Amino acid sequence: MIKTADTKPADNKPLPNEVVISLYATAEKIYPRSTFGFFTKWRWAMIWLTQIIFYGIPWLEWGQRQALLFDLEARRFYIFNLVLYPQDLIYLTGILIISALSLFLFTAVAGRLWCGYTCPQTVYTEIFLWIEAKIEGDRASRMKLDDAPISAKKLFKKGSKHFVWIAFALWTGFTFVGYFSPIRELGSAVVNLGLGPWETFWICFYGFATYGNAGFMREQVCKYMCPYARFQSAMFDDDTLIVTYDEKRGEPRGKASLKADMDKSKQGACIDCSLCVQVCPTGIDIRKGLQYECIGCGACADVCDTVMDKMGYERGLVKYSTQHAMNQGWDRSQMLRRILRPRVLIYTVILASILIAFFTSLALRSSFRVDVERDRGVMARLTEGGMLVNVYRLQIMNATETTQHYQLSATGINNLKVESDVADANKTVTVNSAESRWIPVRLQIPDGTMKAGSHHVIFEVRAVESNELVAENSVFLVPR
Repeated sequence: MIKTADTKPADNKPLPNEVVISLYATAEKIYPRSTFGFFTKWRWAMIWLTQIIFYGIPWLEWGQRQALLFDLEARRFYIFNLVLYPQDLIYLTGILIISALSLFLFTAVAGRLWCGYTCPQTVYTEIFLWIEAKIEGDRASRMKLDDAPISAKKLFKKGSKHFVWIAFALWTGFTFVGYFSPIRELGSAVVNLGLGPWETFWICFYGFATYGNAGFMREQVCKYMCPYARFQSAMFDDDTLIVTYDEKRGEPRGKASLKADMDKSKQGACIDCSLCVQVCPTGIDIRKGLQYECIGCGACADVCDTVMDKMGYERGLVKYSTQHAMNQGWDRSQMLRRILRPRVLIYTVILASILIAFFTSLALRSSFRVDVERDRGVMARLTEGGMLVNVYRLQIMNATETTQHYQLSATGINNLKVESDVADANKTVTVNSAESRWIPVRLQIPDGTMKAGSHHVIFEVRAVESNELVAENSVFLVPR
């Protein structure tokens, strides 16, 4: 804030000509107007699809367990028929890379599709706005209610709205935690008031985040907190589909009631009704051109088409198009032919290659994993029978849903023997389904048969049921 004045009196009283200039304008609350149309139907279809998946998948069962569960305590990730361990982090990395490249590809083709139709911020804002409209009424009713003085009616409506918001947000937090803690046990704990401190914290935390972001912050998250809004322009070009206003057709703006009036006065098709601004969830005016706040939801195109229908004008004053198409007057077929341009082809080839490699790796993935660790407490020791012994620990991770048996062997040195207290006479150990087990193993050779130093050995673990073999390298130490 800046204050300017000619002089300042001794008593610090403001002068008559003192001017106060505010450097920051107060953000006005946005009241999005409800609309309907092609893009609105698609947006609600995606809301239903994403929420059915999000709220439904934790309740699905696969065999005798939850179908999708990231069990952090047991350090196992269950994804339908897959059981992943922390050692399988490469697959999580692959999923993140695929998601990023998919975002780049979709953005290069059709702009902010993710933001407008499937982003959680957009989805939950739409749901909260729907709840608000059902309780408080349409846009005009909500504005009138906010301006009205405190009354029993206002408190009842506001209280009812926030009660439903909080209940929905807590259910969202509960579902999210259900991906990391078995949701049926979690639900039983909630009913019996037996939630642990961490589960309570995270349910409340994600519930509060949903309540705050979708109920209050809304467009502020998209405009100021989301990094995607800032670097999206790097992925746009003149052939990217974006929500555009046909300025050549729409200008000059003016009030009109009949098509004949527009033709005679050379007036543009835009009647300056401002409905495109009223339905925008971020409060922008699409007629001012592409802006980083635009999330590409198409609400302005739907409402503008409705106005065009009422006026008897051609649809498409606001529509999905490209800068090249608008500037050069291309038709739809010419515009769509430019989709397969070098940038899109490069993204597609890279994404397809990673997808093929990812699913091939999953298909060829071993049904179990083996890690070998030397016993650092005992480098080597000599037994009474004249045998030189090295001690190891083998971790066998069974990634199947059934109990498996594994045979242990080792090669690389002549007369090498394998001993384990937990293995049977056939050097076979048992590992339960989706379990990890540490096996102490001793490798022995007759003393004096090998020169001092480090000698390469190979542990071989074979699954009895599938005959699959996994080999891991290690060393056998012979002291001087």
